[in-house]
Amino acid sequence: MVDYHAANNQSSAGGVQTYMEQENDWDRDLLLDPAWEKQQRKTFTAWCNSHLRKAGTQIENIEEDFRDGLKLMLLLEVISGERLPKPERGKMRVHKINNVNKALDFIASKGVKLVSIGAEEIVDGNTKMTLGMIWTIILRFAIQDISVEETSAKEGLLLWCQRKTAPYKNVNVQNFHISWKDGLAFNALIHRHRPDLINYDGLRKDDPVTNLNNAFEVAEKYLDIPKMLDAEDIVNTARPDEKAIMTYVSSFYHAFSGAQKAETAANRICKVLAVNQENEQMMEDYEKLASDLLEWIRRTIPWLENRTQEKTVNDMQAKQEDFRDYRCVHKPPKVQEKCQLEISFNTLQTKLRLSNRPAFMPSEGRMVSDINGAWHTLEGAEKGYEEWILSEIRRLERLEHLAEKFHQKAAIHESWTDGKEAMLTQKDYETSTLSEVKALLRKHEAFESDLAAHQDRVEQIAAIAQELNELDYYDSASVNARCQKICDQWDVLGAFTQSRKESLERTEKQLESIDELYLEYAKRAAPFNNWMEGAMEDLQDMFIVHNIDEIQGLIAAHEQFKSTLAEANKEREAIQAIQAEVQKIAQSNGIKLSGANPYTTITPESIDNKWEKAMDMVPQRDTALQGELNKQNSNDTLRAKFATQANTVGAYIQAKMEEIGRISIEMNGTLEDQLTSLKEYQQNIVSYTPEINTLEGYHQLIQEALIFDNQYTPYTMEHLRVGWEQLLTTIARTINEVENQILTRDAKGISQEQLYEYRASFNHFDKKRSGQMVSDDFRALLISTGNSLGDSEFARIMGIVDPNGSGAVTFQAFIDFMSRETTDTDTADQVIASFKILAADKNFITADELRRELPPDQAEYCIARMAPYTGPDAITGALDYMSFSTALYGESDL
Repeated sequence: MVDYHAANNQSSAGGVQTYMEQENDWDRDLLLDPAWEKQQRKTFTAWCNSHLRKAGTQIENIEEDFRDGLKLMLLLEVISGERLPKPERGKMRVHKINNVNKALDFIASKGVKLVSIGAEEIVDGNTKMTLGMIWTIILRFAIQDISVEETSAKEGLLLWCQRKTAPYKNVNVQNFHISWKDGLAFNALIHRHRPDLINYDGLRKDDPVTNLNNAFEVAEKYLDIPKMLDAEDIVNTARPDEKAIMTYVSSFYHAFSGAQKAETAANRICKVLAVNQENEQMMEDYEKLASDLLEWIRRTIPWLENRTQEKTVNDMQAKQEDFRDYRCVHKPPKVQEKCQLEISFNTLQTKLRLSNRPAFMPSEGRMVSDINGAWHTLEGAEKGYEEWILSEIRRLERLEHLAEKFHQKAAIHESWTDGKEAMLTQKDYETSTLSEVKALLRKHEAFESDLAAHQDRVEQIAAIAQELNELDYYDSASVNARCQKICDQWDVLGAFTQSRKESLERTEKQLESIDELYLEYAKRAAPFNNWMEGAMEDLQDMFIVHNIDEIQGLIAAHEQFKSTLAEANKEREAIQAIQAEVQKIAQSNGIKLSGANPYTTITPESIDNKWEKAMDMVPQRDTALQGELNKQNSNDTLRAKFATQANTVGAYIQAKMEEIGRISIEMNGTLEDQLTSLKEYQQNIVSYTPEINTLEGYHQLIQEALIFDNQYTPYTMEHLRVGWEQLLTTIARTINEVENQILTRDAKGISQEQLYEYRASFNHFDKKRSGQMVSDDFRALLISTGNSLGDSEFARIMGIVDPNGSGAVTFQAFIDFMSRETTDTDTADQVIASFKILAADKNFITADELRRELPPDQAEYCIARMAPYTGPDAITGALDYMSFSTALYGESDL
């Protein structure tokens, strides 16, 4: 079906002239078809006689009766209402040619271009040229002024037919030939305007002759439309002549032209209702999108605020991976939805202003500011969650290191204390000789030295346990139990040591000799042995570093340790020399040694074994430290890669933000040029996304490598993400502003020159080049345009351009105000007047009247929303169109 609201942008005269020029090139060969020529001859003759009878005459043969030009001139005077030059009454050929030329000159004076039609051919009775001339007259005086919804001529007449016959079954008018063969379209036109003359439901599509005769007879009898065709001529022709049908239909149009006023009123209502329906759909879409986005934020924030601690680094890294998936997969679509929501809201508000409707107020909690607030809360939760994950990874990493260190030192200590209680509680001195007692006493002194040396390890174990408790280690209970056992045992060892010393000292008076060499060996072997155990602990100690400086510090410390090995080896050789001296004295004096050194359990073999083990550990430590140095060098390279990309992206984002700010103020060219340029600019920015993804890849590698700082760049990934999202949102908002300006221009009829003038004035007073100005600058701008403003008038204008009271006026608000002040819009009173026309001047309207005059969907829209009419003249089914029209413009509730 043809669109009822299609509009021809050409002027009425121009459109008809174009159509008539096309018709002047009509396919003259078609007139060779006898059926079509017969239809045109009959139709044109009847049409001419319908006007000539007003002058008391008629024609019988169309090509013969116009040959002398007299009746032709009379016909033109009747249909135009103007006087033509006085005709020549002579019978000669020249007189006839002169009369016909006067008629043709008059037709040409009306803006009609006659092609290949000359006076001689008319005078000679050329049927083809005579019919062509009459068709040209019909086009100019019967069809030219037909206009429906800014269309003209043939298109206007066709649209009028479609509008009027749309509600009727079996009628589908698409042209002026076969669409009329079954006669239903003719009957539908009559029934639409005079339902009392036609019983439309009694007609059958398969009986075209009856249908056509019925329509032609009713039209001739009641509508004063002469019968221009025979039903058989139409039915028996495969394709009825288009010009004959158009001529006949134009007679119906002029007969019913009085109904045009009601149709115009219906068109106005349709336009208003279409705007209202579109706005309501946009409001529903906004509410749904806002609700969905807020619900997603509501569900996401508790997840981001969850601070349930995990027991291991792997568990926390799994949470970090989930968060990264949220950032890269789940959040970006929501960023786009938020941006689209703001754009939809701004577009809706612009459309409401342009259609003189009240501003849209979303339901409570769904304002753009509410969504921005919720989004800000979400981003705050994101930042806190990411920081918590990183701190938890550091904490758990530290905890695992401390726990391993605790268990290692505890195992060494427990190994050392194994059997010490039994040794300290034995009473071997009661049966020992003097030398043995002295040996026991010195052995005990050596043990005390050893015990003191182990005090630091016990304190270290307690300190590590305390730190594990402070860092909330998940297995603190077992750590505390083991630490407590070590401390309790240490206290017992201290008490037993003191008790044994006292016992040995009581018997010392009875002991006279002691092997000084054994004692010296024990005194020097014990600290050396302890030093070796400490060195072995340090060589096996785990380490965690985060930068090159830290690993280089460990390497320096290790090198320092290696520099002491020469002195330590000398001490080892000195200790071994003491044992060798004992053996030499014993052999020299024939002394039989009873066994091991009575003052110490440290044998020369154990010292050598531990020394060899320590020496084996040194290159292993070298390898481990060098491996960590390589890792930190690799991490430093990764930092540099990230920094290089981050510095490039950061500078790009900052430059683009500045460019967008400058573009939004300058805005050169037409709005369409600006919109195209901005969209190309937006596409250019979007094409930069691979660079952001590359940076995300570097950031992921940095996080996987547990790199927590970067001295090469001031940018963080969070900073750049926010900047990128702001850049995309800003260009989208700028595009939306230009689109809204186009809407304003097209809806209000503002010229491009006016927009340039508005933009130049606004930029002149926008001293900060921020795209908005304070109230004092805006007042100066209004005064510069010729407005003389008092305080109350200015306050009224500020209420329009700044309804939220922000104190700032945007360019969009400025052109909305200027367009409202300089253009006319539909009002509630105009809509009420239109409904009154459809209701035949009644104060109410019925559902049947709405369905008859409006398209089905808009008719049902009105019926569903109109309240029953309760006035004194109310009838059953009466609807109140006045309150409905007022409510459309926000003056009352529906």
